[in-house]
Amino acid sequence: MRNAFAKQVTELAQRDERVVLLSGDIGNRLFDDLKAKYPGRFFNCGVAEANLIGMAAGMAMSGLRPICYTITPFITYRCMEQIRIDVCYHHQPVIIVGTGSGLSYASLGATHHSCEEMGMLRLLPGLAVLAPADEVEVRGALKAALDQPHPVYIRIGKKGEPVVHKTEIDFQIGRAITVREGTDVCLLSAGTMLPAALDTAGLLAKENISAQVVSFHTIKPLDEATLTQAFQNFKLVVTLEEHSVLGGLGGSVAEWLADHSPARARLIRCGTADEFLHETAEQEEAREHFGLTAVAMAARIKAKL
Repeated sequence: MRNAFAKQVTELAQRDERVVLLSGDIGNRLFDDLKAKYPGRFFNCGVAEANLIGMAAGMAMSGLRPICYTITPFITYRCMEQIRIDVCYHHQPVIIVGTGSGLSYASLGATHHSCEEMGMLRLLPGLAVLAPADEVEVRGALKAALDQPHPVYIRIGKKGEPVVHKTEIDFQIGRAITVREGTDVCLLSAGTMLPAALDTAGLLAKENISAQVVSFHTIKPLDEATLTQAFQNFKLVVTLEEHSVLGGLGGSVAEWLADHSPARARLIRCGTADEFLHETAEQEEAREHFGLTAVAMAARIKAKL
């Protein structure tokens, strides 16, 4: 996903001379093409992420369209005050991109996990929160973010994620994408959990349970039309995310459900538990720990039905 991000940023820079990229001391070789074509539009801000966000806000106030990029926990947790005051309070169209989101860097320990940042950031007024599923959605998310007059946060994976969409898509902020039709259960997947959601649907199909799979790539603003349809027409709605069950997609949907009329469907939230993972592990092992494998999620859904 990060390679697709680098290529898309370069293309956007070609189309729009206002686009500048600010990096937090990573991805220097990744952006060689951008630096070669537009040497004055790449800024390595070093290990000073809070300053990076402040710089981006100032650039946006000067008419530029800054895109900020570094490892997810460092561009979110370290910078919460700057994102809140410098960017959101002034309603500046800064695009903030966190790479290696969720448990992508599980092998590096808890300092590199980011399972709470969507919950934190979606509280900020005026900030859209996106979690694209694959490189196709990454490209769409970046193009859509650049069209917005307000700030946007995008969390992406690291590298090697499966490509789910075989063709380009019409990516619209706040409008989910159905990737598999079904009638019994609706799986709402955020970010890189989409392949696991499809695998879960495949396992359920073997048990004669028909599951619809939706790429719910926008955590804020929610696609309320899709939620209304899902809770009215299915027996069970399940949120899947590599993020805490508190505050992310599951939390957002639960809040939405509390404010709306009684629904047919019940809600299950699949995500990381309200705890730190103290062990170092590869991403798949970390997912197993939190029950985020297709086998575990299919079993939980079957038991609930």
